[in-house]
Amino acid sequence: MSHKIKITAVSGGAGRPSRTLTIIEEITRRLAKHTPIEIHLIELGQISNLLGAAGTRDALPENIQKDIEAIETADLLIVGTPVYRGSYTGLFKHLFDLVHHESLIDVPVILSATGGSDRHALIIEHELRPLFGFFQALTLPIGVYATEAEFVDYKVASEALEARINLAVERALPFIKPSNLAAEKAIPATRLRDLASA
Repeated sequence: MSHKIKITAVSGGAGRPSRTLTIIEEITRRLAKHTPIEIHLIELGQISNLLGAAGTRDALPENIQKDIEAIETADLLIVGTPVYRGSYTGLFKHLFDLVHHESLIDVPVILSATGGSDRHALIIEHELRPLFGFFQALTLPIGVYATEAEFVDYKVASEALEARINLAVERALPFIKPSNLAAEKAIPATRLRDLASA
C-alpha cells in the first residue's frame, strides 16, 4: 500500500497570474512524478483581506484556520514569495506568525522566491532560511529563485530555471516521507522509558 506525502504549499503572491505560484506548481508537479502526493495549496492573494484583518489565530475564519493546520501537519512544505523591499511579503510573515512555533520541527521545507532581478536572489539565504530556522524546520539545501526574465506569459521559459527546479526536487526526495510511516517506525514513549531504565 502506497502512502501519500502530505504537501502544503504556500504562495505569497498577491494574485493571479503569479510567477511565484508557477514555481510552486512546477516543484509540486515534478515531485508527483517520483512519489504519490496529496497537495494543500494556500494562495495568500486569495485570503489576504481576511488574513490581514486577524490579529490572532482565534480571529481567523474556519477555512484559514484549516490552512494553518495544513501547514502544521504537513510532511513537506513548499513555500514561495515575491520579493518586496528586499524581503518576503508582510502577509507571508503574518501567516507564519500564526503558526505554532513547535509544529514544524524537522519538517522539510523547499524555499522559493521570485524577484525583478538577480540582485534579490539572496532572499532565500538571508530571509527565508532564518525564518524557518526559528521553527526548527529542515530547510532543504537547494532553494529556487527566479527573475521575471525567466518567464514568458507566467510560464517557465529558462533552461537554467528548469535545471534549478529539477535539482531542488532531486535533493529534496531523500528527506521526505509520510508522517504515518514515520509514526509506524517510531519507538513508543513507554518503550523509550523502559530502555532508559534497563
